[in-house]
Amino acid sequence: MHIKTDDNKFEKHLDDKLAVLQLCQKKRNINSCSKCESFIGCNIRLDYVNSVYNSMSKGQSGGFEF
Repeated sequence: MHIKTDDNKFEKHLDDKLAVLQLCQKKRNINSCSKCESFIGCNIRLDYVNSVYNSMSKGQSGGFEF
């Protein structure tokens, strides 16, 4: 199966944001953002969540398919 180049940019962005999130968790010695005191309003977490959504929707506004 061949993945379009546009799809790859969303996956790359997601991978990048996941790496930042995991580094933050490692620095704080936690394995889940929900255990962090900065959980609400955390820009790292918000960026990751947005990148997950964009990866699933491939940048299209509205819904996405699983």
